[in-house]
Amino acid sequence: MEKQEARRVLAVVTDLFFSVKLSDAAKRAGLALEFVKDSKEILEKAKSQPSLIIFDLNYEAVNPLKVITKLKASSETKGISLIGYLSHIQVELKQQAQEAGCDMVLARSAFSQNMPQIFKRHSG
Repeated sequence: MEKQEARRVLAVVTDLFFSVKLSDAAKRAGLALEFVKDSKEILEKAKSQPSLIIFDLNYEAVNPLKVITKLKASSETKGISLIGYLSHIQVELKQQAQEAGCDMVLARSAFSQNMPQIFKRHSG
């Protein structure tokens, strides 16, 4: 019997402490988590069909809204689930992310609280 490869998640985040939390939750859900810090790299790695891409919507260096729009515009990557998180007071950014095609936009605290369930849902 072949061992099934762990489903992959890409994380586009800047906060080191939050990265550790993401890694722990992904490991518990049996997911392989990979951190990406460049917009070209995100678009390239998305072609391998990860089950989920997580965006820190305040990560200005990668321009998340532009990347989300490109991912949803491509027939190759439009089916990938995209989740973005931000500060609960960033109502305008939340709307822009949804318009760009982000499947779910959560306040960072809500994302953090629901991370185990979110990862479990994307683990297969």
